[in-house]
Amino acid sequence: MTNEAEVLFVERGCLGIITLNRPRALNSLSTNMCRLMDETLIKWATDDAIGAVVIQGAGEKAFCAGGDVKTLAENSPEDHHTATEFFATEYIMNSRIYHFPKPYIALLDGITMGGGVGVSVHGSHRIITEKCLFAMPESAIGLIPDVGGSYFMPRLPGKLGLYLGLTGARLKGADILYAGIGTSYMSSDKITDFVAALSKADIKDARDVDGIIADFAEDPGEASLDEFRDLIDAAFGEVTIESILDHLDAIDHEWAGKTLSKLKKMSPISMKVIIEQILRGGELEFNAAMQMEYRIVSHIVSYQSDFYEGVRAVLIDKDQNPTWNPATVADVTDEMVAAHFADLGDKELTF
Repeated sequence: MTNEAEVLFVERGCLGIITLNRPRALNSLSTNMCRLMDETLIKWATDDAIGAVVIQGAGEKAFCAGGDVKTLAENSPEDHHTATEFFATEYIMNSRIYHFPKPYIALLDGITMGGGVGVSVHGSHRIITEKCLFAMPESAIGLIPDVGGSYFMPRLPGKLGLYLGLTGARLKGADILYAGIGTSYMSSDKITDFVAALSKADIKDARDVDGIIADFAEDPGEASLDEFRDLIDAAFGEVTIESILDHLDAIDHEWAGKTLSKLKKMSPISMKVIIEQILRGGELEFNAAMQMEYRIVSHIVSYQSDFYEGVRAVLIDKDQNPTWNPATVADVTDEMVAAHFADLGDKELTF
């Protein structure tokens, strides 16, 4: 028996089709998958026979649930080079998608989190179905919303980016479009015919893709986020995590209570780093934002950080009871936060 490839590449008509092919692992990304995708995108960018790229996930459950952080965390801080190699390879591939010169169409027909957001949100078209579940849940495992979160999150409407980055809130359907993460919505059962229509078309630019999408797109209904938008913008418009927590505590509203409870479970140092990350990212070009993220994650995996404890609690032992260090936001100093943004010298990520 031969092992099937983790990622498949097929040329069909004018399309280059990428299929993330680890359905049992919810199509989570490995270093090799990221490397192969980057190499293929380089080739397809200059191939006149390829008019557009489609990326999809195998199986019924997930587009891509993220990077394989469980595997990365199994290495100790003293041997963290597997992790930094993964992040460097992934971020270079994320940048390739952001700068890709042709329509890049992601089919978010299932769970889309972390690394799955990175291989979709930076492309020209993100198709949402009723099966899509979006989240950037990194604060729950002592990490940051990376893969370009520094760039796209501060550019979402209002303060939705910081809200999503700190809370790891899960969005579906209309809310994903409302947040500007998805670009169109269609039923899952239309995806096969949609891809077939794309492959038969003569795609020259994004307008040709838009025309085909128009034949399949549907109205996902009202966005529930809109009901809480004013509350989100007010609370997450505060400049520190302490102020955000105080603001939420002062609001007599069910949403505020649930949000406060959720934040109190997250890694205190991650939350402070995330606020600084998103604040800085709003002023950076894409590649510079990715370089900043690489500094942050390289520092996180280099010491016995909350990342290792978070992955243990959420993904390995699954007791959902991490012991954070420092234990409270009050114990996280400005110096601790700043250390995650320190220059890496000759280990800086270059594009």
